[in-house]
Amino acid sequence: MTPHTTTPALSRPFDESSFHDPYPTYARLRSEGPVHHIALPDGSPVWLVTREEDVRAGLTDARLSVNKAHSRNGYQGFSLPPALDANLLNIDPADHLRLRRLVSKGFTPRHTERLRARVVTAAHRLADELAELAHADLVKAFANPLPLVVIGDLLAVPEADRSTFSGWVGAMFAPDYPGHTADAIAHIHRYLVDLIATRRAHPSDDMLSSLIAARDDEDRLSENELVSLAFLILMTGSESAQHVISGGMLTLLRHPEQRDELRARPELMPQAVEELLRYAHPNQMAIRRFPTEPVDIAGTRIPPGDTVLLCLASAHRDPARYPDPDRFDIHREGTAQLALGHGIHYCLGAPLVRLEISTALTTLLHRFPRLRLAVPEDQLEWRASFRSHALRRLPVATR
Repeated sequence: MTPHTTTPALSRPFDESSFHDPYPTYARLRSEGPVHHIALPDGSPVWLVTREEDVRAGLTDARLSVNKAHSRNGYQGFSLPPALDANLLNIDPADHLRLRRLVSKGFTPRHTERLRARVVTAAHRLADELAELAHADLVKAFANPLPLVVIGDLLAVPEADRSTFSGWVGAMFAPDYPGHTADAIAHIHRYLVDLIATRRAHPSDDMLSSLIAARDDEDRLSENELVSLAFLILMTGSESAQHVISGGMLTLLRHPEQRDELRARPELMPQAVEELLRYAHPNQMAIRRFPTEPVDIAGTRIPPGDTVLLCLASAHRDPARYPDPDRFDIHREGTAQLALGHGIHYCLGAPLVRLEISTALTTLLHRFPRLRLAVPEDQLEWRASFRSHALRRLPVATR
């Protein structure tokens, strides 16, 4: 008789304590090994890659597909309707390059420079409104609306709708109740279909109208690809930058000497932004990947179709790559962080993200020299998410 055997339960390293401060968990996992077979909070099995060298290599490994068609089991990410799923994050090279070319002109450094005045004006307006308040939530009053001004203009999203859309995106990453993510995705889908219909009927000089023309007049993308591109641009444009702004400002408040030096020496801001992208970027993982064949990562054989998570946040604290990695240092050189991607999935909007972060922090540092936390640090609220280490609120005193 064959003895009965059971498969050992996978460890679940992400819990409430890691949502507040994930870095000790990453440090432990890195010290134990470069690749771990774990379960996510919902029980889904994944292979977690923790060390910078392997994460960087994985981002350019063609055998690690982002297309869900190659998934056989485990975590697949958000469950999206086809009209939202045909975006650049889920498409492998051939179609990826075709779609990327359609939107790349809107995010070149030259075009970003044209947006600089718009970003600066918006930052000053939000700072004027913030100055009228003795206490405020910096996330709601400043960090969230600033990127929405720019990305909303690119796609001609009515100003009154922008914060609502941002709230739906936030619910995808950190739902407040069962079914909240599905509800938010349904709202996003309906909204984008209606927005595209409106812009079709009344085209203007914006990126969305250009994409619609590429669909209708030139047949260069499908209808699902059109809606999915609009979704991706709005989602990424309203998500990452706002959390780097709020998390970056918290980091500077925690390091007053570097904050004051940055205020006195604004020429250090570009270097500080790169360090903040390494040290305080909200995205913990690159988008999930699925091996198309057996793949060896750091000596671990991963079967085809399993889910691989390349842990950006762990890579950014890897002492083999960054000396004294848990130290925030605006003078750090050779950062070469992975927060904005690597390889063909490098963020198209990277110049715009850097512009928004540097403008936001420069404005806050100079307009509010007495800015400080309005609550003890242990009362700060963080998203309950393994995907995104981001503040829900940042209560500050402005005077």
